[in-house]
Parts: sequence; structure tokens; C-alpha cells
Amino acid sequence: MANLNYIIKPRAAQKIFSFYQNVAKKYRHTYDKADLKRNVHDAVFSIYQIEQTLLRRNPTITRWNGYYMANTDKWYFAYTFGSTVTIVDACHAQNMHEE
Repeated sequence: MANLNYIIKPRAAQKIFSFYQNVAKKYRHTYDKADLKRNVHDAVFSIYQIEQTLLRRNPTITRWNGYYMANTDKWYFAYTFGSTVTIVDACHAQNMHEE
């Protein structure tokens, strides 16, 4: 497959970072900054699998209608696909529900 360009919108990046910040707050005695950094890194770099190995799906939540959806084992991503893959939103699997 051709090399794709990716744009990660601030909303998607913030959702990933804030999820793991909340984990760090809740489990402050067992979850440290290295864990937070590793988890954020893994989530962000999983985005680069979209349109490569992650399957394009129709969204399962209405706020993502009009976008494509892809998921890893822990994260769901809403995105558009054209000359670039633009990640517009992210949601951890634990939080995948209508708001």
C-alpha cells in the first residue's frame, strides 16, 4: 500500500492523553509517568495502522456518523480518508457509548 499521510486533530490527541491522565489519578500508587507515557505512545502510534492493517468500519455511535471508524483492541478512532487520513476523534473501548 502507498505511504499515507496522517493528521491527528487536537480533539483526538486530547482524548487519549486525558484518558491516561485519569488512569494515573485513580491509580496513583501503582501507575506512574512511565506507564502514562508508554500508553499514550502506544495509542497514538496505533493510529498509523488505520487504512494499513486496521479495517475501515461504519461508526457504531451516532456522533461519528459521516466518518469512518477503526479500532484497535483498546481504542476506537473516527476519521476521514482522502489524500490523507485525518483522525478527528478517539474513544477508549471502555467509553464507547452514546453520550
